[in-house]
Amino acid sequence: MDIAIKEAKKAALRGEVPIGAVIVDSQSGEILACTSNRTEEDFDPTAHAEVLAIRQAAAKVGSTRLPECDLYVTLEPCTMCATAISFARIRRLYFGAYDPKGGGVDHGACFYEQPTCHHKPEVYGGLQERECAALLTTFFQGKR
Repeated sequence: MDIAIKEAKKAALRGEVPIGAVIVDSQSGEILACTSNRTEEDFDPTAHAEVLAIRQAAAKVGSTRLPECDLYVTLEPCTMCATAISFARIRRLYFGAYDPKGGGVDHGACFYEQPTCHHKPEVYGGLQERECAALLTTFFQGKR
């Protein structure tokens, strides 16, 4: 999670919402992807940290499925990202801050509880929650 937090801080410096994501191969411990939000700089509303990390990891392993991989992200994924995580068959999802407004895992659509969800990763929320939440709070206070 520390690496994801570093990525989130980099995003904030670029004017992006500070969310970082890391995908790790659970068998070897190798980091397969390490990224942060790029929606503004890429002019791409889908360029969330989780989606970008999945793209990087999938390209690196040469597969659309990542069943031996764990994803660490600083904020509860939105429904779009939760769906991408499911499609990629990520083994475990670890996230920092909860997102009551835009989250799609424990809030909102609760995607993994829907009958149309084909794969539900193990989910662990609240890791380094205060630090992750503080990054977002500080960022948005600076925007006001």
